[in-house]
Amino acid sequence: MLEAYMMQRFVDNILAVTKESVKTFTYESLNNIVRLINGISALLLTILPGKATILEGIHGWELRPTFRGPRFPRWMENGVSSFNHFIHELSVDSDASSLEYSSGEEDSDGCEYPTTPSSQSSRVSEASFTNHDRHCMGWIHYILLWILSPIKFLLGIPLYVFQLAYSRRSSVPSISGDQHSTRLHPPKRVQSLKDNIIHRTTDRRRGLIEDLHLAIEISIESVFDVVHKGAHLLLSPSEAFRTLSRLFSSHQSGAKGHHGGVKDVSVSAATLGDNDPTPTKRNVSFQSLNTDARTCQDVITELGYPYEAIHVITADGYVLLLERIPRRDARKAVYLQHGILDSSMGWVSNGVVGSPAFAAYDQGYDVFLGNFRGLVSREHINKNISSHQYWRYSINEHGTKDIPAMIEKIHEVKTAELKLSQPDIEEESNDDQPYKLCAICHSLGGAGIIMYVVTRGIEEKPHRLSRLVLLSPAGFHNDSNLVFTMMENLFFLMSPLLSHLLPAFYIPTRFFRMLLNKLARDLHNLPAVGGLVQTLMSYVVGGDSSNWVGVLGLPHYNMYDMPGISFRVALHLAQMKRTGRFTMFDYGSASANKEVYGSPEPWDLGKHYGLIDIPVDLVAGHKDKVIRPSMVRKHYKLMKNAGVAVSYNEFEYAHLDFTFSHREELLLYVMSRLLLVEPKPKHQDNQKDARLKKKGLVSFK
Repeated sequence: MLEAYMMQRFVDNILAVTKESVKTFTYESLNNIVRLINGISALLLTILPGKATILEGIHGWELRPTFRGPRFPRWMENGVSSFNHFIHELSVDSDASSLEYSSGEEDSDGCEYPTTPSSQSSRVSEASFTNHDRHCMGWIHYILLWILSPIKFLLGIPLYVFQLAYSRRSSVPSISGDQHSTRLHPPKRVQSLKDNIIHRTTDRRRGLIEDLHLAIEISIESVFDVVHKGAHLLLSPSEAFRTLSRLFSSHQSGAKGHHGGVKDVSVSAATLGDNDPTPTKRNVSFQSLNTDARTCQDVITELGYPYEAIHVITADGYVLLLERIPRRDARKAVYLQHGILDSSMGWVSNGVVGSPAFAAYDQGYDVFLGNFRGLVSREHINKNISSHQYWRYSINEHGTKDIPAMIEKIHEVKTAELKLSQPDIEEESNDDQPYKLCAICHSLGGAGIIMYVVTRGIEEKPHRLSRLVLLSPAGFHNDSNLVFTMMENLFFLMSPLLSHLLPAFYIPTRFFRMLLNKLARDLHNLPAVGGLVQTLMSYVVGGDSSNWVGVLGLPHYNMYDMPGISFRVALHLAQMKRTGRFTMFDYGSASANKEVYGSPEPWDLGKHYGLIDIPVDLVAGHKDKVIRPSMVRKHYKLMKNAGVAVSYNEFEYAHLDFTFSHREELLLYVMSRLLLVEPKPKHQDNQKDARLKKKGLVSFK
C-alpha cells in the first residue's frame, strides 16, 4: 500500500513538472510569435515614408480610448471642486470596470446576449434574411467562414473543454432553508457554475492573443487531467473499480430522475434602503466571450449624470433611439447628431471634461443625442423586414425622415415638460416656441441637418432650430485624394451588380464582429502593429491622422451590434463627389426623379441656401483629409453669397478629432457659439403685469 502511494506521488510530480514545462514552452512560443510580428511591424514603419519616428515617445500615446479626458482642463487645475475631483476619479476607474449584462432574449443559436450599445432598452428583434438574400450572400459567407475557420476553432476550444469537463458532474443537491433554494429551468435557460467561470475568465480579456493564451491553458489542463486520472486508475485497480461503480450508480439515479441535472441556484439578497428588507431571490445570467458592450447610457450614468432613452418611429417605420441627458426645466436645448459609422457614443467617449455632451449639460442645456438608422440589428416596426428592404435608403432619408422625427419628438417633449413645470407659459406658435434648440453635427450629420433645414424651407414647414454648429460637414467631396477617386469610379462601374448582392456594407455575423473587436484590442496592446495599421489607414484616406485604430475599440463596434453603411448612402456620396454639387439622391431616371422631386433632376441644395434663416458656424480641420477644408469653405461661400449669417473657423484637427479626441479649444469654441443663443425670457412677469393693469383699469372705471 505504501509503495502504491509513493508511486502515485512520483507520477503526480512527474506530471506536474511536465505540465508546467509544456505551458511555459507554448506560452513563450506564442509570445515570441507576437514579438516577431510586432518587431516586423516596427521595421516596416521605419521604411514607410514620413513614419520613421511614429514610435518615438510611445509612452503616453494611447491607442485605446479611455472614456475620459487625459487630464483636467487648464481652467479646472486650480480651485476645482471636490465633486469634480470625485467624478473625474470615477471616469478614470470606469475604464477598468467590468459590467455584467443580462438579456431575456435569445439569439437564433440559443445563446443569450446583452442589449446592444445603440439600443439600451428593449430593441426590435433582428429580422431574418429572405431566401433570395441568403442565395445572394451565402457564397461570400462560405468563403469567409472557410478562411477563418481555424481561428473560430481556437476560440471555441475554451467553451468545448468546459462543457466536456463539467458534463460528467452529478447534479447539485437542493438546499433547503431561507437563505438558499433551487429550482429547475428549461434546458436552453440553464445556467450553472461553468457559465459563471467562463464569463469571469473571458469578460476581462482584451483581445485574440489573450483568447489563445486561455485556450492553450485550458487545453493543457484538460489533457493532463485525463492523463492524471488514467495513471491513478492504473496504479490503483481497487480505486478504479469503486470509481466506476459510483459513476454507474449515479448515472442510473440520474436516469430515474430528471434530464439535464444542472440546476441554477437562486441567490437570496436584500437591497439597502428597501422598505421590506426580506431577502429576495435574484437570478444572475452570464454570457460567454463577452466583449466590451458598454452603452452610451452606461457611460453617462457611471459619471453621475441623469439619462433618458426615447424611442422615435420615423414616417417610414424605422425605430430610432434618441438619448437624453435631461434638464427638464431648461429653456435651452442642444441636439447632437453623429456622422457615418458612428453613434451617440462619440459625443460622450471622452468623459466628463472632454465631451461636448457633458460640456453642454454643465452649461445648463437639455442635451439630446440622436442616432441615425443603419444598425446590424435592423430596427423597424416590421419585425420581418428583409435586409434589402431595411437598407434601401440614402442620405435623403437621414435628412428628411430621421432628423425631422427626432426634432419633432424633442419639440413634443420639451413643450409638454415646460408647460407642466411652468404653467404660466402662454400658448406659443411654431415660430415662437418656449425653448431654444441648437444643433451640433459632425460629418454626415452636418449634411443631414443642412438638408433638413433647406427641405423644410422648400416645404414651408418650421424647422424649430435656432443655430447650427457644423463640424467638418459633408456635402461637397470633389476635392479628394486619388484613392477616393478610384473608389468612386469603381463604385459606379460595379453598382449595377453590387446593388443586388450587397444592400449595405456591414459585418453580418456575431463571430466576425467579435473577431474584429478582439483584433482591434490586440492592436491597442501592440504599439508597432497598431501604428502600422494606423499608418496604412491614413494612406487609404489620403493622410488623415485620426486615431482610426482607437475608434475601432469603442463599444459601439462590438459583437452584438454595429453601424453599417447603406449601399445607397455610399452611392449618394459618390454622386455628390462626381457632380461636385450638394444634391439630393439621384434615382437614375428623369421619371423617377420627377415623381419624388417634381423635376427631372434632384434638388441642388447649394442653390437653396437662401432658405437657411438661422446662424451657421462652420468648423474645418486643417489635417482633415476625409472632408478637406476647401470643401467646408465651399459651404461657407455659398451661404455667404445667399445672405446666411455664417462664420468659418479652422483647427489643426483630423476628421475624427472633432468627436473622439480630447480638445479643449474646440469645446471652448462650440460652447461660445451656443451661448450666443439666449433663451426667450419667461412670460410670468409679463403676464402678472398684464393682470395687474387689467385690475387697475377695472377699479378705475
